[in-house]
Parts: sequence; C-alpha cells; structure tokens
Amino acid sequence: MFLDLNVSCLDMKLKELVCVLFALPILVLGHGDIYLVTIEGDPVVSYSGGVEGFAATAADLAEELDITSESVTSYSLHLEKRHDELLDKLFEVGTYKKLYSYRHLINGFAVHMSAEQAEALSRAPGVKYVEKDMKVKKLTTHTPKFLGLPTEVWPTGGGFDRAGEDIVIGFVDSGIYPKHPSFSTHHTEPYGPLPRYRGKCELDVNTSRNFCNGKIIGAQHFAKAAIAAGAFNPAVEFASPLDGDGHGTHTAAIAAGNNGIPVKLHGHEFGKASGMAPRARIAVYKVLYRLFGGFVSDVVAAIEQAVRDGVDILNLSVGPNSPSTNTKTTFLNPFDAALLSAVKAGVFVAQAAGNGGPFPKTLVSFSPWIASVAAAVDDRRYRNHITLGNGKILPGLGLSPSTPSNRSFNLVAASDVLLDSSVMKYNPLDCQRPELLNKKMVEGKILLCGYSFNFVSGTASIKKASETARSLGAAGFVVAVENTYPGTKFDPAPLNTPGILITDASNSATKRDWAGRATSFKAVASIADGLAPILHKSAPQVALFSSRGPDVKDFSFQDADILKPDILAPGSLIWAAWTPNGTDEANYLGEGFAMVSGTSMAAPHIAGIAALIKQKHPRWSPSAIKSALMTTSTTLDKAGRPLQAQQYSGSETLTLVPATPFDYGSGAVDPKAALDPGLIFDASYEDYIRFLCSVPDVDPTEIHNITSSSCNMTHGRPSDLNIPSITVSHLKGTQTTKRTVTNVADTETYIITTRMSPEIALEARPPAMTVTSGASREISVSLTVRSVTGSYSFGEILMKGNRGHKVRIPVVAMGYNN
Repeated sequence: MFLDLNVSCLDMKLKELVCVLFALPILVLGHGDIYLVTIEGDPVVSYSGGVEGFAATAADLAEELDITSESVTSYSLHLEKRHDELLDKLFEVGTYKKLYSYRHLINGFAVHMSAEQAEALSRAPGVKYVEKDMKVKKLTTHTPKFLGLPTEVWPTGGGFDRAGEDIVIGFVDSGIYPKHPSFSTHHTEPYGPLPRYRGKCELDVNTSRNFCNGKIIGAQHFAKAAIAAGAFNPAVEFASPLDGDGHGTHTAAIAAGNNGIPVKLHGHEFGKASGMAPRARIAVYKVLYRLFGGFVSDVVAAIEQAVRDGVDILNLSVGPNSPSTNTKTTFLNPFDAALLSAVKAGVFVAQAAGNGGPFPKTLVSFSPWIASVAAAVDDRRYRNHITLGNGKILPGLGLSPSTPSNRSFNLVAASDVLLDSSVMKYNPLDCQRPELLNKKMVEGKILLCGYSFNFVSGTASIKKASETARSLGAAGFVVAVENTYPGTKFDPAPLNTPGILITDASNSATKRDWAGRATSFKAVASIADGLAPILHKSAPQVALFSSRGPDVKDFSFQDADILKPDILAPGSLIWAAWTPNGTDEANYLGEGFAMVSGTSMAAPHIAGIAALIKQKHPRWSPSAIKSALMTTSTTLDKAGRPLQAQQYSGSETLTLVPATPFDYGSGAVDPKAALDPGLIFDASYEDYIRFLCSVPDVDPTEIHNITSSSCNMTHGRPSDLNIPSITVSHLKGTQTTKRTVTNVADTETYIITTRMSPEIALEARPPAMTVTSGASREISVSLTVRSVTGSYSFGEILMKGNRGHKVRIPVVAMGYNN
C-alpha cells in the first residue's frame, strides 16, 4: 500500500506526492540506480538528547561509545524504524530496495530505486539530501628501514614484537588473503582477546573456516550496492572478505604485516618485509572488487561498521572517481561526512591522495579532517642494462638474472620469427603467445619483443613475455618501447629469465633477403644482473603519479583554503604481501609478494605510523596525531637537499623539479620525531563545523542537512581552522589568522621565525614564548601582499624549542590586487 490519506498535519505534504507515486514504475533490480539519502535527526555519534524516550548517545572518543548499551541500541533501532516508515509511506513494497540504514555516523540510508522515485523522495518532509551513488577506485620491504623504524621507533615501544600492540587498524579495501605469512600467528606470541573491538569474522563460504586468527581480528565484506547495480558477478568475485585482487592484502601488510618475512620470488630473496606496526591488529572491511572497483554506499556502510566495531585507525586506499556534483563543496559529500563523524568518534583516517599526478588539482582526498597521503620514491631503485656487441650500453628495467656466464647472444626480433604471416592478427610482436613464434629460430638467442598498448591495458605483461622466452628456449628477452601511450608506467618486474625493458629499440644488424625476410642475426647482446637494488641519497622524491594540489572546494575546481596533500610517505615500488589469485597486477599472478606503486601504498605507511603514535599516546585525538605527523615532517632528502618532485619535461620525458607543498604537503614523514612532537595543533568536531560554515557560497542549510549541525552567526574564514598549515588562495592586502598550540611535552621556550617568498610578507607573533606542559598558547600570523605574480608563494613558520623540539608549518598564499 502507499499511504493512509488520514494523515497528520506533519504528513500533509505527502498527499501532494500521491499523483506522482501512483505513476512510478515497479523497480526491477539491476535497473534504476542507488541513492544515498540523509534525513532529519542526529546519528548516534552526535545525538545529545531531545527525542522523547531516548537518552543521549553522543561521544567524543571511540572507547566512550558503547554500541551494546541500551541507549545506543534503542536509538539506532529508532532511526532505522524511521527510515523504513518513510519508505513504506511513500512507495509500494517491491518498487524499491533499501540496502543499508546508516545510523551511527550519518542518519540516512542507501536505497535502490528509479530516478522518478528519487525525485519524489527528495521532496518528502524530513528528507534533507538525496544523491546518486558514485563509484570508487583503488589508488594503487624496504621502507621500515628507510623510515628508521627498527632502530629509532620500535625500540621505544618495546621492540618490533610490541610495535602497535592492541591497536586496531581497519582496512576499507579489497579484502585479505588470511593464509599469508605476513598475517600468520604461528611464530609470534599469541594474540589475546581484545574485548573493546566488537567486529565479527565472516566464514569462508567454500571452506567454512574463520577468516580471523587474532592478528586478523575482524573480516567482513560489503557488496549490497554492487549487487543491486548489477555489477557483482559471483562467478568472478568472492562474496566474502577473501581478496581476489591483491590490493587489500598489500595495504594491510604495509601497515601491520609481521616483521621479517622473507620476500622470495623465482628462487631469489629480495629482502625481508615488515609492516609499520607489526603487532597491530587488522580489521578487514572489503568494498573493492576485481571488475568494477566499488560503490560509495558500500564504502560508507563499511566505514560506519568499522567505527561501531571500535577500530582506532582507518586506512582508505580508495577514493571517489571525481568530486561530488550534488553538493556545493567537495567537503560535504556523504563519503567525507561519514569520515568527519568517524573522526568525531576518535578514529584517525589516512586516505590515499590519488594517482592523477603530476598534474595540478588531481586530488581525490579533500577534507581537513582526513590525512591525505602523497606518494614518494624511496632510496631503493632497481636498474639494469643490456650491452650490445659494439660495446654500447642501453639502460633499462628488469629484476632478472644475467644471461648465462655474462656471455653475449644473438638478438632475434619477434617480427622475424613468426611461424606464419597470418598470425599478425593476434598481435604476436609483444611475445605473449609462444605458439606463434618459431622455436628453432629463437632457441639460444635473445628474443626482441615490442611494447604494445596491451601492456598498458593489462592484457599483456612482462611476466608473460618472460614465460614465452623461457618456453621457446631463449637465452633471454628484451621488451623494446618505441611508442609510449597515455597511462604508461614502467615498473621493474621480477623475472626468472634474463630480461629487460628498454626504450632504444634499434637493431640494424639483421641480414635480410630480397623480400625482407631475415636470413641471419648478427646483432649480439648480453643482459646484466638486475636483482640487486641501488640505494640513492636523493630520496625521498615525490613520485610522478602522486596527485598534486591545490585542493579544490567545489566541482568547478575553485581553489580551497586548505593545504592538500597533508604528508608524503613511500609509495613507489613497495614490496609487500600479495594474494596468489590476485588480478590487480598481471606481473604477479600466482605470486605471494608484489612490488606495487601508488598512493594506495603510501596511505598504509601513515596508518601504521599513526598506530605507533596511538599506542604511545592513547588519549590523543585524530587531529593531534595528524598534527604530530605533519609538524615533524621534513622538506629535505637524505642528502640534506630540498625535496624534489618527478615531473614531465616539455618532451614528456621524466625530469626532477623543486617540490612544493602542493606536491608533498607538510613534508616527508619522520616517524621518530612524530612520536615526540613537542607541540600539537588540535581541532575538534565543532572546529570542523565552523570551517564548513566559513567556506564561501556554501548554504548553511546544506551543512545542517548533511552533518545535522548548525552554523552560528560568526563564520570566520576557512584559513582560521586550527590545523598545522596555512593556506590563503585569494589574499588581498593583509590577512591575519591565529593558531593555538598545545604543549604535549615538558615546559619549553620556543623561538618563532618565518620564511616566505618575497611577494608575500609573513609575520608571526610573539617572536618567542614559553609553553608549560599541558598548556596552550595562541600565535597570531599576518600575511601581506607585496607584489602580484599570478602564482602561489610558499613559506613556513618554524618554532624551535630549547629542549630540542622543532615544529614547522607550511604557509601557502596567492596575492591579488585590492
């Protein structure tokens, strides 16, 4: 039935919808769309009372929110009942399908329905916001040593076997491969119960075995939106927390994998892998799938569940495909609103900044309550080379052994050893199908393959070229890149056959007959050993693919007064655990480890380091942890030189340029310093609401509709938010802002200095101050336009304490004429 026309005055507007509702089509699942809806009323995390019969449930810290309490249980059931009643009054049963009720972080639901139904729902009383669901995407060892964890950080917490003890990191990702040694409990001290974590462990549908083992403390999957949208194929995807991709296993191992796990491929050990916090617990919330990525409504459900379960840290190596078009600001979509409530509940959130670099305004992580992580190239690089018969050396990439006894072998091009010219329709030159090539002509030679678009699309791989060469009895192989394609990324792949990828493909020494057929192969070459890494002091560098700022405040890509990314962490060529059935990287099919690049790999470095900080300072807020990471980061590389960023030159060749805060945020993470930052910049949920209210052209009603919080009359400016950076995208004349610092160490006296590009004058007062332990002091910062250049100016405020603490915050501004 639709609705009873004997309704109260509150329901009078519903009568006006009746003519619309009777004309609505019956929904066939797989058709229609998924919508995220918020309605009036506070969610559990923000409800401070006021509804008759329901006690307040609002909490500021995760451990204070007891989801099993009678007040939380009854109020959350009350919200869900309201969701169901609203839908039942408006629509006939069977014409829609509610997928999730969101009750704890936001008050609303995800529903599968027609566009006409969504339009009617948006006009119903009590409905604040309706947005069509969006897809999300992945934002895809040696680094613990590079970051100084074994010698400088883990010993302060009792050693690697205590690093991250009883801290729970939630991974909203593609699941996990629980049998991997990085997550094994066979050779570790047993993990005891952790009653404050309330998450569940799903069973493997095939084996009926539990996914959890103490190290893995929770494992759930979320796919209702994917199923309703018709995107989920049960023949390909796992309807369980099992990782069929590799991405989730990799990120979990980076943050919290066991220490000292040998990384072995093809009989060679590439070192030992460890997570940043090897004793931390892992809670899995699978939302990403092989074929389509994921949906925001599934992600929001997973985030809500993770906070309800009691995670301390959330790692999100996912992001929306683009900013929301339904809200006036990027900060107010349901994804970011849920994360704001997660932060209110005491959960630190690390999110990958995005892989749209090196181009500006390509970030997919926007909001100041999130730690947006950029990706760095660390000091370990893999190089190889091939030596031609004339002595010429061509550099390339290939984690492979050398050709036997370092001898030279004849080079033979795949195009010259085809079994039949008719096989050209199979694109045989990329050496993916050995049955198309003449084994007798290849045997004992180095096979020269072409680099086709199939390598970019993922249907061809270096690994498969290696297998082709091996099956044909070749002494080795070369993949020669003559043309590059948009999206081309050359990463070395581990091989058990001598092999290399090069960008110089000339071979004029092949003898041919009158018809152009090869008659003999005179060119010779040898491939060097590329298994050993080379360590560079010019590290870290900002990786080419890492998304760049400035941050944007709306879908028209207007600059925001928030610095993004926040921080830089290793994210290029990162060795970590992999699932043998993972399909995300063709070069690692069937392998137990993979070396992968992406801001997806950078974010779990920060999540793991945040776990170490949380372990040492359990009462710190998420903003305090983020502040500690940012203010202690460095803008210098290992050689003491200013950080550089990989960039394209005019000819689209890779070059290095001086990096800016739009590349690295506050700088490269320094875990040791972050454990003892001296001063922190703290921000509360109310501060973030004031920030939202201060964003120009944002309707306060929209803020209330999404956050259930109201704006007061004094809005201020976005740059007034108490975070450890200052950004003014449209500076006219002089602008003054303030920052409040809190001393989390012993009493200390700080000298405050500034540095800024000459176009902007930067002043901070007082020039010196003493801050007693636990006390807070205010700093006044003034920026004045000296000259207008049409580009951003960069600087910093540095506070040096007499006890050795150094606190640095970046300053970014663009000057305009009055």
